[in-house]
Amino acid sequence: MSAVTFPEGFLWGGALAANQSEGSYLAGGKGLTTVDMIPHGAHRMPVKLGLEKRFALRSDEYYPSHEAIDFYRRYQDDIALMAEMGFTVFRTSIAWSRIYPKGDELTPNEEGIAFYRSLFEECQKYGITPLVTLSHFDVPMHLVTEYGSWRNRKMIAFFSRYARTCFEAFDGLVKYWLTFNEINILLHSPFSGAGLVFEPDENPEQVKYQAAHHELVASALVTKIAHEVNPANQVGCMLAGGNFYPWSCKPEDVWAALEKDRENLFFIDVQARGAYPSYAARVFREKGVEIAMEPEDAATLRHTVDFVSFSYYASRCASAEMNEQNSSAANVVKSLTNPHLPRSEWGWGIDPLGLRITMNMMYDRYQKPLFLVENGLGAHDEMNADGEINDDYRISYLKQHIQAMGDAIADGVPLIGYTTWGCIDLVAASTGEMSKRYGFVYVDRDDQGNGSLERIRKKSFWWYKQVIASNGRNLDSI
Repeated sequence: MSAVTFPEGFLWGGALAANQSEGSYLAGGKGLTTVDMIPHGAHRMPVKLGLEKRFALRSDEYYPSHEAIDFYRRYQDDIALMAEMGFTVFRTSIAWSRIYPKGDELTPNEEGIAFYRSLFEECQKYGITPLVTLSHFDVPMHLVTEYGSWRNRKMIAFFSRYARTCFEAFDGLVKYWLTFNEINILLHSPFSGAGLVFEPDENPEQVKYQAAHHELVASALVTKIAHEVNPANQVGCMLAGGNFYPWSCKPEDVWAALEKDRENLFFIDVQARGAYPSYAARVFREKGVEIAMEPEDAATLRHTVDFVSFSYYASRCASAEMNEQNSSAANVVKSLTNPHLPRSEWGWGIDPLGLRITMNMMYDRYQKPLFLVENGLGAHDEMNADGEINDDYRISYLKQHIQAMGDAIADGVPLIGYTTWGCIDLVAASTGEMSKRYGFVYVDRDDQGNGSLERIRKKSFWWYKQVIASNGRNLDSI
C-alpha cells in the first residue's frame, strides 16, 4: 500500500446534523419540522417517501428526532470530545425552524440565533472550523402545510431570507457553507428530502422536478448573497455520491448506469456549471415534466458554487433490467447488489476504490475543489466486559477509504477536507435507529429512546486521533 500524503492545512473532522442529533425539538422557540413528523417503525418509509401524509404527531408512535442524542444541551461536552480527537473542522446543520419557527416570518427567533452563535464560538475556542449546512433534510412544517413546501416558488424568498440571516448573524464564525444536504435525495425520498407529499391524481415527477428547480434557484441566489455578505464565504453544493457501475459490459447496462449517474448528477451539473445540462430536456419530455421558470432564473443559476461536497458510503450497480424486485432495499437510492464487494450489516457495498473513482469523475466533470463531508460505516457496536468498544471493523473501513482519498489526491484531485459521518452516534436518517452506529463516540441510547445518553470513547476514537495528528500518514490500527 502506497504512503498517503495529504496537503498541509487539510481539514480533518466529523459531521452531525441538527435533525439527527440536537433533540429539544420544541425548545428555544423552535417550530415543528419535517423530520419531527417521521416516526420509527413501519410507517417511517411511507412518510419519508411522501406517500403517507403526516401533518400531525400521533401519541402511539415514537419520533427519534424529538430527543435524539441531546446535542442541543450537551454540545459543549461533545465539542470537547471532538477537540480531544484533534478535529480542525466540524460539519453540522442549522435547524431552519430554530431561526424561523414557521419559516415565513419577517424577523428571526433571537433565541435560535443565540444557540448557534454559542455553538460556533465553542468550535472556534478549540480552533475547529465549522462547516454549516443550511438545509439538512429539514423544512419547517408550516411551510409544508401552508405552501406545499418546495413545490411552491415562494419558498425561494423564505429560504433566501433565512440564509441571509445566518450569513449575517454568524459572519466571522462560519466561512464554509452548504446550501442543501444531498440535494439529489429529493428524487428518492421526497418528504424527508424536500417536504413533498403527493396527491393521487398528480404526476410525482412533475412535482419533484419543479421543486428541484426552486431549490436550484434558491441555492444559486443564496450563493450570491453569501458572497455579498462576505466575499471570504465559501459555498458548496452537496451530492449523495457514489457512481453506478454497469451490471455487465452489455451496452444496455452501460447506458442504464450512465442514466442513473445523470439522474443524481443533474443537480450538481446545475449548481457547479450554472445552467441546465443538455440531457435534461429529453429527461423532462419522457417524464412528462414541464418546468415553470421565471425570466430571471437563467441569470440567477449562473451564480455557481465555490466547491463541490459529497457523501460517499458505497458505489452502486445498474442494469437495463433492474426493478423494485431485484434492487437492494438497503438505501433509498436503489441499486443492484454487487457480487464483487463485501457488504455492511445493512447491505451497503464496501468499495473504497469506488471513492477514488467517484472523486476522479467529479473533478473531471466540474473542475472545482471537492470536500468529502460524509463517509462511514453503520454497524452494531457491542461493549465488552471491560466496558470497551473495539470497533476494528470501522477502523478498517475508514482506513481503506482514507487511503483511497489519498490516492485520488495523488491523481490530481484537490480535496479540501474530510468529515466522517456521525462522529458521535446519532439517529440514522434512513431507519431511525440508534443501533446503526457510525461514531467514534458511543451514545447510550437504544432504538426505543431508552438509555442514559452517556458518551463513551470507542477504539476508533483513539485511532482517528492518531490519523489526524499525523495528517493522514499513520493509518495503522492501534
